Amino acid sequence: MLKWITLAPLVGAVINGLFGKRLGERLVGLVACGSVAVSAALAFAAFFTRLLPLPEGERRITEHFFTWIAVGNFRADFAYLLDPLSGVYVLFVTGVGLLIHVYATGYMHGDPGFYRFFAYLNLFMFMMLTLVLADNLLLLFVGWEGVGLCSYLLIGYYIRRQEAGDAAKKAFITNRVGDFGYMIGMFLAFTAFGTISFVAKEGLPSLLAQAAERPVEAFGAFGVLTGIALLLFVGATGKSAQIPLYVWLPDAMAGPTPVSALIHAATMVTAGVYLVVRCSAIFVKSPTAMFVVAVIGAVTAIFAATIGLAQNDIKKVLAYSTVSQLGYMFLACGVGAFTAAIFHVMTHAFFKALLFLGSGSVIHGMHEEQDMRRMGGLRKYMPITFATMAAGWLAICGIPVFSGFFSKDEILWRTWATTAVPWGKALWAVGAVTALLTAVYMTRLMVMTFWGRERFGHDDHGHGGHGGHGGHGHQAQPHESPPSMWMPLAVLAVLSFAGGFVGVPPALSSLVGVHAPNHFEHFLEPAVAHVAAAHGEAARVPTGVSVVYPTGQSFSGVPAEEHHDVGTERLFTVISVVVALLGIGLGWLLFTRQPVRPMPTLLENKYYVDEIYDGAIINPIEQGSRHILWQVVDVRIIDGVVNGVAQLFASLAGTLRLLQTGFARGYAAMILAGAIVVIGYFAWR
Repeated sequence: MLKWITLAPLVGAVINGLFGKRLGERLVGLVACGSVAVSAALAFAAFFTRLLPLPEGERRITEHFFTWIAVGNFRADFAYLLDPLSGVYVLFVTGVGLLIHVYATGYMHGDPGFYRFFAYLNLFMFMMLTLVLADNLLLLFVGWEGVGLCSYLLIGYYIRRQEAGDAAKKAFITNRVGDFGYMIGMFLAFTAFGTISFVAKEGLPSLLAQAAERPVEAFGAFGVLTGIALLLFVGATGKSAQIPLYVWLPDAMAGPTPVSALIHAATMVTAGVYLVVRCSAIFVKSPTAMFVVAVIGAVTAIFAATIGLAQNDIKKVLAYSTVSQLGYMFLACGVGAFTAAIFHVMTHAFFKALLFLGSGSVIHGMHEEQDMRRMGGLRKYMPITFATMAAGWLAICGIPVFSGFFSKDEILWRTWATTAVPWGKALWAVGAVTALLTAVYMTRLMVMTFWGRERFGHDDHGHGGHGGHGGHGHQAQPHESPPSMWMPLAVLAVLSFAGGFVGVPPALSSLVGVHAPNHFEHFLEPAVAHVAAAHGEAARVPTGVSVVYPTGQSFSGVPAEEHHDVGTERLFTVISVVVALLGIGLGWLLFTRQPVRPMPTLLENKYYVDEIYDGAIINPIEQGSRHILWQVVDVRIIDGVVNGVAQLFASLAGTLRLLQTGFARGYAAMILAGAIVVIGYFAWR
């Protein structure tokens, strides 16, 4: 099944790419959605009928197709691995991907490049599934680069728009910076372990098994494991839009909204989190790398949240929200809560895909207007869109019992209780403030869009639409989207509400008299490494076994007395809920009376990071390339040398040509002169 989970979307991409122009919209949509539906059906079947029935600790299915590269002792197979970690990913990638494909058939209706769009979208699905199912770092890199290529094609889909082309190039180049780190990390991993496979082959232990046997490197030291972890994390910062490589994702909103939902909310941008969790056995051996991951995640989370407060483009708000939520996921990874990170990846896929698709429904109903300052009062025109987006809003704010509440609360609690890295309490404070800001800016989005007076139909502020949208047709009355668009919203709204119940922690489940473990965490445990902070050791905890050091610290990196302190965990749950409610209350008070409230210029201009990058990096490279590399090195030196050699031989040829007069008497005279010289030479000797 693993082969066809990935190949089905590829078949759809080939059919639509080669023949889609002649098939028409209906058949193109059927092929695109049908191929992803086949992939989703096989993914669910493989997960529930093959993987789940296996004994705990043995849930691993591999499928080898062929040996791709075999040179010396290096070997890379084209093979897939389905385990609890990749299993969770294929479920939400195919499931959410199918809903977005269905939505896109309505959103892209009438677009002249309809077939081309779905060919790209299907190709993306193939690459993403290859990424998460790959059984080695090199095949994972194929999917990694493949989703980058598809991202470039889809962000720049509107080929007549300058900003779309610029955003596509920005995304592609920024990701190449991160990918360079990934490649060096992969090379270093092969040097250190002799393999890049996640599965033992031909008697050689896997990359992760060998890493688990290595001693933990000292905090602040820069050993080989720290180097590998940090280099792989450089790749993750590019793909998952973390500081300093986050700048591409907000600009990527220039692409169609289904692209934003699929690639930049639910799937591709979580690839960096997947890489870190997949290689968690390496990361837990380096406290330095773990600390860097936690700090970068926390700083990115609060940094992007402050920018999101002041954006007026509805998709830009959600873009910075995505960057912020990804920071939350890396914060969880950095404190050793890998299962909590993946839990938030899953719930985030539900509610952020819902919010992006909901924003697309708003844009569609508003005749391509994206500026929230021109909206307001849309609740009565778009009741279904409003109701579904409200579910996503409450989920991302962390309101019980919506999905985001469980995953975000778990991250905050693990951050407070961690001993895996220093400054855990400070990191928790950053996470809590980020949660407050998230509730504020998401409430602002909802208020400016759906509540208050209607601001469309006239231009109070002199602002046109963003992203090549808007500025035309905003006089028309808003309308609800067709069923092909709101039905996926309804499904995602249900998932945003109920999706978190698979990971209810024991401290909360016991409140209703149900004493059950965290099923999601329990399921993922065999696939991730666990930090043991007490003696600087790390190991995997066998399923069903609780291992505690004599000093009172467990393999989870959480002190044992706190790990089982149900009362403290419940207290922090209450604090999380209060923070969320406070954020919603502040947002409501601030923006219901004055929706179009002036915001700090620094935040509106995104801390001028793009301008700083332009001034410090882009412009010097561009000017240096033009005035030094081109005009001096290329034109004067390289071309000068080549042209100089040509001119030298041309001059020499011109001189020698004077000897070729064409007169026999001249040649005879030269022969005579030569003979005299030769005779004179011998006579002189």
